[in-house]
Amino acid sequence: MGGPLSDAALSVDALDAGGGDDRLRRAIGLALAPLVFAGLWLAPLELSAPAHRLAAILGTVVVLWVTEAIPMVVTALLGVAAAVALGVAPAKEAFAAFADPLVFVFVGTFITARAIFFHGLDRRFAYGILALPFVEARPRRVLAAYVATGVLISMWISNTATVAMLYPIGLSLLTVLESRGATGPRYASALLLGASFAVAIGGLATPVGTPPNMIGLGFLRNEIAYDLPFFSWMALGVPVSAVLAVACVLLLGRTAPAGGRVEALAHAIAAERRALGPWTLGQVNALIAFAVTVLLWVAPGFMALAWGTQDPLYKAFTTYVPEPVAALIGASLLFVLPVDVRRLEFTLPWEEAVRIDWWIVFLYGGGLALGTMAFQTGLAEAMGRALVGLLGVHGELGLLAFSTAMATVLSETTSNTAAANMIVPIAIALAEAAGTDPVLPVLGASLGSSLGFMLPVSTPCNAIVYASGRIPLRDMMRRGIVMDVVGVVLIVATLAVLGPLVLEPR
Repeated sequence: MGGPLSDAALSVDALDAGGGDDRLRRAIGLALAPLVFAGLWLAPLELSAPAHRLAAILGTVVVLWVTEAIPMVVTALLGVAAAVALGVAPAKEAFAAFADPLVFVFVGTFITARAIFFHGLDRRFAYGILALPFVEARPRRVLAAYVATGVLISMWISNTATVAMLYPIGLSLLTVLESRGATGPRYASALLLGASFAVAIGGLATPVGTPPNMIGLGFLRNEIAYDLPFFSWMALGVPVSAVLAVACVLLLGRTAPAGGRVEALAHAIAAERRALGPWTLGQVNALIAFAVTVLLWVAPGFMALAWGTQDPLYKAFTTYVPEPVAALIGASLLFVLPVDVRRLEFTLPWEEAVRIDWWIVFLYGGGLALGTMAFQTGLAEAMGRALVGLLGVHGELGLLAFSTAMATVLSETTSNTAAANMIVPIAIALAEAAGTDPVLPVLGASLGSSLGFMLPVSTPCNAIVYASGRIPLRDMMRRGIVMDVVGVVLIVATLAVLGPLVLEPR
C-alpha cells in the first residue's frame, strides 16, 4: 500500500516450528485409523448392518480429522465414498448433501468476501476504525479498536482471512509504538492475541461468520426440520459476541499502558489512510453487493417483528428469497457492476473468484452427509441413548451446557469445523434420546466449536499470530483458558435466557 505502516512484512515462517509435532500426530493418525476401523467393524455392536458399518467409518473419520493425518476435506470425501462402497447408503442419497441449499450460502459469501479483499475495502474499513477520534492513538484504546475491527470484519468474512489482514497491521502498530518506547513485550503479546481472539468472537455473531454456524443450521434443517432465520441467529449471536469482545478487551487491556496519545502513531495511521487514496469504483461496487446481501438476509427478521411470521409478505419473501438466494444475488452483482464499461471490466474478475478456498464447501458437504447417514441408519439414536445413560446428562439446560463445553474442548485439539461435524449430530441424538428439544444444544455446540482460544494448533488464526514469536505459549494458554471458560458460560447463559424469547417453538 505504500504507507508507513505497510513496512512490517507478514511472515509466517515460524509456523513450521511445530512441524515435528505435526508429523508425529499425523503418523499416529495414519497408524490408528485402520485399527479403529477394524476394531469397530469386528466389535459385537447391537446395531443394524448399515449402522454398524457406518460406525466403523465414522470412527476412522474422527481419528483422521483429529490428527489431520490427511487433508480434512479428503477425509470427508473418503468417508462418504466408503459409506457408498460398503452399502450404508446409495450414492444418490449419500452425495445429496453436497448440493444442500446452505452450500450456496458459502459460495455467495466467499465470492463477496473475495471482492472486498481484492479491492482493499477491508483495509479501508480497518484503518478507518483505528483513526476514529475517540481512539486518539492511545495504546489501550488502539487495542480495543483493533479487537473491534476484527470482530466486525469476521462477522462476514473468513476468520483466517481476517487475521491475515490484521496481522501485518498489528505488527506495524507495534513497530511505531515500540520505537517511541510507549509499549513493551506484554502489550505486543496482548495486541496480537487480540487479532486471533477477535475473529473467533466475531464469527459467532452471524450464520456466515464461521463454518460451524452453517453446519449447525444444516443439521437443524435436515434432521429436525427446523429453520432458524438469519435475523434470529443474530439476535442470539450478536449479544454473545458483544459481551465476549468486552471481556477480551478487559482481559488483554490489563497489559496496555494507561499513557496518553502517541503522536507518531496518530501520524502513521493518518498517512496510511492517505496512502489508500480515494474510494475506487470497485470498492463502491463491492460495498453495494455486500449491503444488498446483508439487507436481504435481515429483511425477513424486520418483517417478522413488524407484521408477524404469518404475514403473506413475510411468507413470500422467505419462500422466494431464502438465505442461499440472497447470497447468490449479492455475489452475482459483482459480475455485472462495471468498473470500466468500455473495456467490459466488472467488479470481480473470474480469475480472482476461482482463487477462493472452495475446499470448505466439500468439507461441509461431507460432514453433513455423514451426519445425515448417522440419523438415517439409526446410529445417531443408538449413540444418543448410550451417552445419556453413561453421562447422566438430563434436561435441556444440562444438554446445552454439555454440548457447548464438549465442543469447546474438542475445538482445542482439532479444527472448529471438525468439532462441529462431530458434536452437533451427537447433540441432536442426546436431546432426542433424553426427550428434549435439540435446538439449543445444537446452537451451543455450533458456537462452542468456534472458541478454541488456548493453543496454537487450535485454529489457523492462533497459529498465524503465534508465528510472530511475540506470544509466549503460557500467555496464550493462560488467557485462552479464561476466554474459553467465559465463552462457554456466556453462550449457555445467553441461549438459556434469550433462546425461548427469540426462537419460534417447534
